[in-house]
Amino acid sequence: MNYELLTALACLLLLIILFRRHQRRMTRRAWLMLEAIKNRDFSFRLPTRGLLPGERAMQEALNDLGGQLARLLRENEVENWRKMARVMTHEIMNNIAPIASISQSLTERPDIQGTPLEPAVQTIYDTSQHLTALVEDFRMLTMRREQHPTSVGLARMADAVSALFPTLQWYISLPEDLTVKTDEGMLRQTLTNMAKNAKEAGAKTIGIRWQGGALMMSNDGSPIPAELEQEIFTPFFTTKRGGSGIGLALSRQLMVMQGGDLSLETPPERGFTVTFRIDMGTQDALHP
Repeated sequence: MNYELLTALACLLLLIILFRRHQRRMTRRAWLMLEAIKNRDFSFRLPTRGLLPGERAMQEALNDLGGQLARLLRENEVENWRKMARVMTHEIMNNIAPIASISQSLTERPDIQGTPLEPAVQTIYDTSQHLTALVEDFRMLTMRREQHPTSVGLARMADAVSALFPTLQWYISLPEDLTVKTDEGMLRQTLTNMAKNAKEAGAKTIGIRWQGGALMMSNDGSPIPAELEQEIFTPFFTTKRGGSGIGLALSRQLMVMQGGDLSLETPPERGFTVTFRIDMGTQDALHP
C-alpha cells in the first residue's frame, strides 16, 4: 500500500514539475512576443513544437497576426514616405532648377571662363546636378506603378540577375519548376537592387534559396549592426560611401505594393553574414 502511495505521489510530483516547466516556457514565449512588440518587430514566428493542440493553434494565430501587422506597418510606412517624397521633391526641385540654370549659363560666359570664378561656378553647377540626381532617385519612391502579374520562374529569374554581376559567386538553390505569380519587372528590380547593395557592401558571394514560402537572399558582405537593423530600409540611410540609400527602401516598396514584404532575417543563414527574406505575399508559389 505504501509502495502504491509513493508511486502515486511520485507521478503527481512529476506532473507538477512538468506542468511548472511548461508554464515557464509559455511565460517565456509571452515575454519574447511582448519584447518584439515593444521594439516594433512584428516578424516574430515562435515554434509550435511541444505545445498542446489549443496552445499550438493559439501560437500559429499569433504568428500569423504578427506577419499581418508587419505587412500593415510596411504599407503605412511606404505610403508615408511616398507622401513626404512628393512634397520634398517638389520643393527641392523648385529651388535647384534656377541654381542649375544660372550656374550653367555663367560657366559659358567668356568673362567667367579662365578666371578664378570659373572653378567656383563649376562647383555650384556640379553640386546642383548631384542634388538633381539625388532627388530623381527619391522621386522613384513616389511613383505608383501599375502591376502586371505573370507566372515567373524563380530559377530563371535568379540566373538572369546573376548574369548582371559576373564578379560575384552565386549559389542558387531553386527548383526549376518553382513558379510564382508576380510582376516580373518589379521582382527583377528588387533582386538587382539587393545584389548591387551586397556588392557595394563588399560581398563576394550571394546565395538564393526558397524556404517557407519565401525567397531567402544571402551574402557575405559587411554585417549589419543590430542597432542599424531598423534603419536600413529608411530612404537615404546608408553606411556606404557614395551610396544613395535608396536601393533597399525602393525594393521593400516594390514588394509591399504587391502584398509582399522585404525584411532582414536574423540570424543570417549559415555561411553568410546577411540574409534578406522576400515574401511574395498573396502571389503564392504555384509549384513549390
